[in-house]
Amino acid sequence: MTRRYELMFIVRPDMADEDLDKLIANVESSVTSASGTVKSVERMGKRRLAYTVRKFREGVYILLTIEGAGNVIHEVERRLRVSEPVIKFLTVRIDQEQKRLDKIKKLREARKKLSAETPATSAGEATPTPAAETPATA
Repeated sequence: MTRRYELMFIVRPDMADEDLDKLIANVESSVTSASGTVKSVERMGKRRLAYTVRKFREGVYILLTIEGAGNVIHEVERRLRVSEPVIKFLTVRIDQEQKRLDKIKKLREARKKLSAETPATSAGEATPTPAAETPATA
């Protein structure tokens, strides 16, 4: 079963661009070798970290969108753990979120369609209201 994941990892700030290209190519090749596909690669650039991680205050952020099974992510995370220049990484499954948003959208459309189908009463007509039952008190 193919699922969609976002993989963000932070690399040392003193890493050369050529080495960064090699690292990204290595991650992409590990995804494809595990029968997954890389949908997009986004380099977010060098940013300041919220706290010190492995004695670094800054890091280069890279975001990958990956499609594949769970074993693909397991293999990629294993390789990132042993990779020296990678400071931190995080993998998030995003297909569940997309499914949830699609479900909410369908519910909203159904409500909109239902409210459009009910006839609107004009101002001159009186709408019948059910009589409120009051309990008898003794």
